[in-house]
Amino acid sequence: MQDKPNISAEDSPKTTFVLSKNGRPLLIEPDLDFIRMLGKHTPGIYKKCMQCGTCSATCELSPDPEPFPRKEMAWASWGMKDLLLGDPDVWLCHQCNDCSAKCPRDVKPGDVMAGIRQAGVIRWSFPSFLGKWASEPQSVIFLLAIPTLLLILALYLKDPIANVLGIIEPTGERIIYPYSSMFPHWLLISFFMFFSILASASGIIGAIRFWKAMKTTFPRKNPASAKSLFSSIIVTLKKIIFHDDFSKCTESAPRLWSHMLVLFGFAGLSLVTFWIITIRINPFIQGDFIYPFSFWSPWKILANLGGAAVLAGILLMIMDRYKGKESAHTGKYFDWLLLGTILIVVITGYITEVLHYVRLDPHRHLAYFTHLVFVLGLILYLPYSKLAHIFYRTTALIYDEYTGRNVEISTVVNANLTVNSDGEDSPRQEEETASEQGNATTQNGS
Repeated sequence: MQDKPNISAEDSPKTTFVLSKNGRPLLIEPDLDFIRMLGKHTPGIYKKCMQCGTCSATCELSPDPEPFPRKEMAWASWGMKDLLLGDPDVWLCHQCNDCSAKCPRDVKPGDVMAGIRQAGVIRWSFPSFLGKWASEPQSVIFLLAIPTLLLILALYLKDPIANVLGIIEPTGERIIYPYSSMFPHWLLISFFMFFSILASASGIIGAIRFWKAMKTTFPRKNPASAKSLFSSIIVTLKKIIFHDDFSKCTESAPRLWSHMLVLFGFAGLSLVTFWIITIRINPFIQGDFIYPFSFWSPWKILANLGGAAVLAGILLMIMDRYKGKESAHTGKYFDWLLLGTILIVVITGYITEVLHYVRLDPHRHLAYFTHLVFVLGLILYLPYSKLAHIFYRTTALIYDEYTGRNVEISTVVNANLTVNSDGEDSPRQEEETASEQGNATTQNGS
C-alpha cells in the first residue's frame, strides 16, 4: 500500500465547501496541496485513520460538545483546508500526544493538528511570505540574513544619525568597560523597539484575521451561556499563566514544567530589559544608574536566573523529543527552528557576559553581535514561527470562552431551555439536529 493517496497531476483547486442545513451532506472539493502538506507530517493518515474516535475519547482537553481531534482528522483527510484553518479547536490542542499514544492505527493525530496549525500560521500571517519562509528549511539562509543585514546597516548609520540628532554618549568612571562604544544604547533601544512594535502589529493583524474566520466558520451557538469579551480575556490569561491545560496532559506531563520555565524565564528577562530601556523616565530609578550591571546587582542576578530558567526549559523540551517513545512528538523543522533560535540566544548571552568579565576583545563584541542578531531574529519572526502560537492559541482560547462552548453540558441545556421559552428550537430538536450532523459526518467519512 502507498503511504500517499493517488492524486492526479492537475493543479489542486482551492477548498470550497458549503455548510449544510439540518445535517445534510457537504459538497467538498479537496485542496490537494493541503493534503500533500499534511502528508509530510504524518504519512499514511488517509488510509490508516478509521474514525474510531479513540483520539477524542482520550484527550483531556477536548470538550464534550463537538470534541476534537476526530472531526479534524476527517476534515484533514478530505482536504477541507478553509474549514480547518478557521477551527479554534486546532489551537486548543496542546499536542500532549495522549491521542497519538493511544491511537490503535498509529496515525499520530497530534502531529496532524501541528501540521494544520503550521498551515494556519502561513495563512493568517502578514505578510504571508514570511510565514512560508519560516516553515521551509531551504529559506533559513534568508531568515538569518535579514536580521544580520539590518543590524549591520544600523551600526553603519549610527554616527550620521547621532550627529544629526546631537546625541553624545556619556563617558566617565561610572561607565565600566562598556559595549556602548560600538553598540550605543540609544541605537539598540530604538532599533529593537521599532521592530518589536512592527512584529507585534503583524501578529495582531494575523490574530484579527483568525478571529474573523472563526466567527464565520464557527459562530456562537449558545449566546445565553457565552461570556463577555473582557471576561473571556481574563479567564484565558489565568489559564496561560498557570498552564491549566498543560497540567491535564499525561503522556507529556513534563512539558508543563519546561514551558513554565521558559515562560517565567522570559518574563524575568523582559522585566530587566524594560528596566534598562526606561532609565530616563523610570521614577523608581534614583541616583546614578551604573550599566553594565555588576555581577552582584539584583538586576544582573534576575537576568542570570531568567536565562538559566529559559535554558533549562529548552533543554528539557529537546530531551523530551529524544525519549525514544514512538508516540512522542519528535518535532519538525518548524519546531526545531524555534528551539534552536532560543538556545543560541541564551548561550550567546552567557558567552557575552563571560567575555565581558574577562575583558577579551574583540571576541566579546563578536559574541554580542551574534547575540543581537538572534535576538532580532526571534523578534522579527515572532508572528511567523512556531512562537506565533502566542497570538493564535491565545485568540482561540479567548474565542472558546467567548462563544460559551467551554461550559458544562448541564449549563448549556439550562440555557437552551431559557432560550426556548422565547420561541427558539427546543433542546430535543437541537439534539436531533446534532445527531443528524454526526450521522452525515460518519457517512461521508466512510
